[in-house]
Amino acid sequence: MAVATLPPPKIKESTFVLNLGAIVEKDSGFVLRLDSNLELNDDEFFDFCQINRDLRIERDEQGEIIIMAPTGWETGSRNAEITMQLQQWAKRNGEGIAVDSSTGYNLPNKATRSPDASWVMKERLDTIGAAKRKKFLPLCPDFVIELKSRTDTLQQLQAKMQEWIANGAQLGWLIEPDAKRVYVYRPNMQVETIENANSISGDPLLKGFVLDLTQL
Repeated sequence: MAVATLPPPKIKESTFVLNLGAIVEKDSGFVLRLDSNLELNDDEFFDFCQINRDLRIERDEQGEIIIMAPTGWETGSRNAEITMQLQQWAKRNGEGIAVDSSTGYNLPNKATRSPDASWVMKERLDTIGAAKRKKFLPLCPDFVIELKSRTDTLQQLQAKMQEWIANGAQLGWLIEPDAKRVYVYRPNMQVETIENANSISGDPLLKGFVLDLTQL
């Protein structure tokens, strides 16, 4: 684990200054640990992410900021395929909206997370005002997909899936494309492991949605 002390940089295009405590290198990327007297509210964290758009940034429930490198080409291609299949189904179904991996959610546990693909029921979106929809959505999606890349650890992604379910997701898939394995998460149920899967169905929550895993 590498730790480096940072000077207090001034952030451009913003009205606040971050006095960062330290950068800690972890398997998931780099974690920014802020000084104890500094806590970014949701709007400030959103602005911080917009200033650093080239980075993949999340925030855990303790307020630590996690910075990850962009994905490799193969993972990006697989993720685009997943998003395309989910969005095509969502448009036909009409009951919710599907979004890609660049979308952030402010969860009930105070974390801000971005799944690789997600879907939210329209009836829940209708309760969120237009201004709030332009930023990280203040709710947990109904359905999430996490796609394991070569730089991800399985333990890290399994913990993230548990967090999604604990914060309100009704269904989650953790996909290991190289191993052809899918872990299915549902509230109050044991995790189901599907081996050598060519496809997986989202019924009954996602009526008629079948993800073709052979395209990944």
